[in-house]
Amino acid sequence: MLKVDRIELGIVLDHIRAGNGLRIFEELDLGRRESPVALLMSVPSTKLGKKDIIKISGALDLDLTKLALLDPGITVNYIEGGEVVRKVRPELPQRVEGLIRCKNPRCITAVEPSAPAIFELVERGRKRYRCYYCGESVTV
Repeated sequence: MLKVDRIELGIVLDHIRAGNGLRIFEELDLGRRESPVALLMSVPSTKLGKKDIIKISGALDLDLTKLALLDPGITVNYIEGGEVVRKVRPELPQRVEGLIRCKNPRCITAVEPSAPAIFELVERGRKRYRCYYCGESVTV
């Protein structure tokens, strides 16, 4: 049986859809951290069947704005003294840069590599964003 010790101070990203943990690990650039990070994949879950978990020791300062886009069911648990002191379910960000790509082949972001893809949230319930440049709609 695999055993991963609890962390005393840090963040646990829980309820990640199975198979989605590696993408979140890469998007948050967790491989460059100095402190220990554990990525657990296909962990049994009563709620999801299987899930991924990321434990980040010593971190309480991550930019978590992308998490709702990457995995809408994710839970962020803040750990202090080995105990969960706060749980957060991230909400969709109003503005997204560089995470979503515009599908319009005539959009400036498709022809000009230096133009960052920028999207604004237009329908929270449907997770629909609109390209800042061309107006193309994207559902995430």
